[in-house]
This record gives sequence, C-alpha cells and structure tokens, in this order.
Amino acid sequence: MTKDDLQFEEPEIIYIPDEDGNEEEFEVIMKFEVDGSDSKYMMVVPLASENDEEDEVYAFRYEEEGDDLKLYTIEDEEEWNMVEETFNTLLGEMEDN
Repeated sequence: MTKDDLQFEEPEIIYIPDEDGNEEEFEVIMKFEVDGSDSKYMMVVPLASENDEEDEVYAFRYEEEGDDLKLYTIEDEEEWNMVEETFNTLLGEMEDN
C-alpha cells in the first residue's frame, strides 16, 4: 500500500442560497448522468444538519459553465423517478464493492 492509497479525496462543498438568501453548505456525495439523457445530476447533503442520524439527500440537475455551477430543481415526476432509480442503483453498486 502506498502513501497515495491512504489519502482520502477532499469532499466537494457547494453553497446554495435558501429562501432568505442565506448560503447553506452542502457536500456533493455523487454526480452522475442518466443513460439516454444529456443531463447531469448531483446528490448533495447539508453539512449543518440538526439530525446526523437521518441526513436529507437533495437531487439537482446541473450545468457547468467554466467555474459557474447552475443548479435546477427536479420538478417533473418522471425525471425525478429516473434520477432516484439511477442513484439507488449506483449506491447499491458502491455498497457491493
């Protein structure tokens, strides 16, 4: 085992404004694309959570333009089901490894 094997990847942190314009910190736990779609998705969890036992996971469609990141809420039920199914499949594969 080399020293590089022991290094952990730094978590990716993004800031998302709430309804009042206050920026909240979120950790990106997964980014993926859905087969048959050009869209990219990310799953995030809040860093400042009142209940560490049960973190809420949020999904967004996103676009990157240079250093800018644009997030879009998923409001279409069919798109949401597709994202949820892909996330659960990827999560299951990660747990199997």
